[in-house]
Amino acid sequence: MLTIYGRATSSNVQLVMWAVAELGLAHERLDYGHVHGGLDTPGYAAMNPHRRVPTLRDGDLVVWESCAILRYLAARYGDGAAFWPADPAARAPVDMWAEWGKTELAQAFTVPIFWARVRTAAKDRDEAALAEAVTRFNGYLARLGDQLSDRPYVCGDTFSAADIAIGHLLFRWFTIDVPRAVNPAVEAYYQRLTTRPAYRDHVMVDYAVLQDPEA
Repeated sequence: MLTIYGRATSSNVQLVMWAVAELGLAHERLDYGHVHGGLDTPGYAAMNPHRRVPTLRDGDLVVWESCAILRYLAARYGDGAAFWPADPAARAPVDMWAEWGKTELAQAFTVPIFWARVRTAAKDRDEAALAEAVTRFNGYLARLGDQLSDRPYVCGDTFSAADIAIGHLLFRWFTIDVPRAVNPAVEAYYQRLTTRPAYRDHVMVDYAVLQDPEA
């Protein structure tokens, strides 16, 4: 059985849990981080020297960093087809879009938008910086919309690991109070993701506990 260390309200943990559920893997998730603590213990530091979540234990193997965990799970437990193709040439597009989702897209959203809008008191918020970040993120989503203009999923007709790396951000994007540019392809893609039970169970998680009371 897999053990995932990390709170359900962490977007990075949500990425991993969504993958675990899509792959149908037996697992347990333990609350670590934020109000749950546990990251500063010697035992946790021995598993993850960066003392962040998520961390995965699979038998004697420990993996940290959410996208590294995603790739490990996909390679070890995937079917070798569209989710994480065994052929390196076929896998390259999935890996490229997954990398883009976890680096550029996530970095453009999580701290400059989600943290600024939800986890920061209004009196402490840099509204100009937030507006600039939203404009920039809308630009990133325009690229994603172009990619999705003729296909249901990021890399084609079939759901893949790239959809997890990208799609786990969209629940928060579509549920916070920011000005979103009209983007029919991404909006339809998000609605498509919300029909997946694993997405509803592990990504569409109430984040009210993270919100600053004065945000």
